[in-house]
Amino acid sequence: MQKIIILGKPNVGKSSLFNCFFKERIAITSPTEGTTRDINIKPIKINNIDAILCDTAGIVEKSDGIFIDIKKKILSFVENDDIVLYVIDGKEIIDDYDVKLFRKLQNAILVVNKIDLLKNKLDDWEYGVFGAKNIFFISTTHNRGLAGLRDFVAFRLSQKKSQMDNMSLDNALLNDLESQYKEIINIGIIGRVNVGKSSILNALLDKERSIVSDIGGTTIDPVDEKIAYKDKILNFVDTAGIRQHSKIEGIEKYALDRTKKILELSSIVLLILDASKPFVDLDEKISGLSDKYHLGIIIILNKWDIRYAEFQHIRSEIKRKFAYLSYAPIITASAISKRHINDIKGMILEVYENFNKRIPTSILNDTIKNATKKHPIPSDKGKMIKIYYATQIGTAPPQIVLIMNKPKALHFSYKRYLINYLRKNFEFKGSPILILPKPKNTDSTNKENDNSSDDNLE
Repeated sequence: MQKIIILGKPNVGKSSLFNCFFKERIAITSPTEGTTRDINIKPIKINNIDAILCDTAGIVEKSDGIFIDIKKKILSFVENDDIVLYVIDGKEIIDDYDVKLFRKLQNAILVVNKIDLLKNKLDDWEYGVFGAKNIFFISTTHNRGLAGLRDFVAFRLSQKKSQMDNMSLDNALLNDLESQYKEIINIGIIGRVNVGKSSILNALLDKERSIVSDIGGTTIDPVDEKIAYKDKILNFVDTAGIRQHSKIEGIEKYALDRTKKILELSSIVLLILDASKPFVDLDEKISGLSDKYHLGIIIILNKWDIRYAEFQHIRSEIKRKFAYLSYAPIITASAISKRHINDIKGMILEVYENFNKRIPTSILNDTIKNATKKHPIPSDKGKMIKIYYATQIGTAPPQIVLIMNKPKALHFSYKRYLINYLRKNFEFKGSPILILPKPKNTDSTNKENDNSSDDNLE
């Protein structure tokens, strides 16, 4: 499909324009310079023409640090047949760097934003210095001039009809591919700032999709990309690095909200840990997100080529700090050397299968019965607690209901025992299990049992 790329310096309103095209807030917007760090790519339909709209990070003239990484990344992303909307701030004096950069682009459309009053565009002759064939004066804040710009973009899209026909064929092939592979697995990549999440994503995709920098907090908007692997489609989402709550400020608050929304839609998370140094308390807190959202999990020890200790020591540290994730597989990896990158993909399929596993009712009941025989349920104030039967009511993750006489009295430690017993008898590597005690008679209202609520574990 045809790409429409929004370019420009920081804080000129690129992300606001991106949101205006979709008529909803997708990209994070903020007065803070450099809010957008990666390329935000979303499919869009403009006047019934399919396209891809791309919001990019602000390009600056600086030639050091993250700024040069961003500039190289964006300019290499632009291709000759792309429709480029170059956005400038109409309230600012024309910048020579804008002019220089615009002239390098082929057939770009100049978009002058923040034209909130008619008098702001009376001197539009000044913009002739750009040599632009097409100039649009808009205000994303007041929704002015956007309809005309949208129609012109649609016109430019329709001019490439022959190319679009070919692209439509490619799109049809992609749809066939998705129908052939049937399932899309949503995978969130989480971890604290600067542990190498974006590097791992690029290694998994085998291309530079996400901007990588030594500067912490590079990723702000979630970066997602799909790849076909065996009989599935893996949809990876690189989320913003998480800091200590007391250190989160400005745009990172929006990024944290986006991360939570991504996890709500995910099935599996890759918890990226920095193996080059000892783990910190924040690693443990971040790992708790998988438990909170009941997600499958794989622990990735990145930077293994510069690990701070041998595997046995690091594994014992993981068992100590992340005891509740004892079921999570651990993979040592290096985004730089591509160590075990393909193993991560294979493990995703294995965990996803466990995440969707269903145990036949008869086998489940036999297993629970054997577990209670080996270790009887402790009584409640001298009264016997009974499990009448068990049934699995759902998957993703597996959810098992225990029909009982006193569901509230089932202690969390015994639920933990049952979960561990199930893990010994069935393959649940990487997947949580939910145990839901329920009363036998849910219609009665005169018993303590009947007021019990779902009690989720793991």
